[in-house]
Amino acid sequence: MSVSPSASPAASASAPVSPPTQVDLLDFARRTAADTELIASLPLDPEGRTWVRLDGPSGSEAWLIGWPPGTGTGWHDHAESVGAFVTASGELTENSLAARLPSDGWRTLELTEGVDRERRLAAGTGRAFGQHHVHEVLNESAELHAVSVHAYYPPLPQIRRYSRTGQVLRLEQVELPEDWQ
Repeated sequence: MSVSPSASPAASASAPVSPPTQVDLLDFARRTAADTELIASLPLDPEGRTWVRLDGPSGSEAWLIGWPPGTGTGWHDHAESVGAFVTASGELTENSLAARLPSDGWRTLELTEGVDRERRLAAGTGRAFGQHHVHEVLNESAELHAVSVHAYYPPLPQIRRYSRTGQVLRLEQVELPEDWQ
């Protein structure tokens, strides 16, 4: 007869979980992007992006996304959420703004010169970002799919979509979770 030790009340009580930081989200995205079996399991569409929701760390929201050649997100932000993403295969380009935008109360902004940033993210590379980070992500390849892992905390309350003409950024649409799930 074997006897298993009983768990102490302190060990069985659930400890409060700290919200994940940008570093935690980036670490999760890197580990997940390195899971070749998971990456290979994503169905890829020749014309449109595909995605699968994943369990992120500590209550975060995570996605595995497939990018056909020539596709992108358009300019957007993730509202109050911080996030991270890592390219698992292929290469993605991120165009972003190195400026903090007002969170609410505007429809059109004139951007100053020098706020544009471009990053090329080959397989295995990624980045983390803070709240109100405005960017677009693109697969500029004419031939190859890309796959990436994204994580956000808190889970996305909304995505604000923008149009951009020169230095003018215009809020076009606010999407809620039911629009993409």
